[in-house]
Amino acid sequence: MKRGLLAVSFFFMILTFIGIGYVFSTNGQANAGYAIIPMLLALVSLTAYRLHKHNS
Repeated sequence: MKRGLLAVSFFFMILTFIGIGYVFSTNGQANAGYAIIPMLLALVSLTAYRLHKHNS
């Protein structure tokens, strides 16, 4: 479970940087949500990882 949560958080971090690149490449015409939503999901999964790690 811990490794899965960590893998999911890294996946969402990568998606965040891809979203940032996309927003910058369109000169800000794209919605910033392309970068913000994956970062929120990464933070949620990292928090779940840390909680699961401390409770184990």
